[in-house]
Amino acid sequence: MRDRIEINKNLIPYRFDIVLAGRAYTFFVDYNRTACFFTVSLYDSAGSLLCSGEPLVYGMPLFRDVYRAGVFPALDLTPLDESGQEQAVTWENLGETVFLTVDDEGGGAVG
Repeated sequence: MRDRIEINKNLIPYRFDIVLAGRAYTFFVDYNRTACFFTVSLYDSAGSLLCSGEPLVYGMPLFRDVYRAGVFPALDLTPLDESGQEQAVTWENLGETVFLTVDDEGGGAVG
């Protein structure tokens, strides 16, 4: 099983600090009730916005379209259901069967 970044739907919208691959970041998690999808904004340790409103799309790593080495986390962060039953991220399944997984098999660390 991969490491997971826990998202607490009861706190949305909210922000939390996290260390990924040895670097500190702040995530801001929100939910678009009209279109029924979650978003994540990413800030660096100085509080500078790196990416705003990145949607959580099942099976697609976050920030892949805007990734810059040395700026963004050097790990893939992907919403997945490791049991293979789900195919989308929904309010009902996020944190139940679908989790924001961290591909840290290359030696990265989540803290």
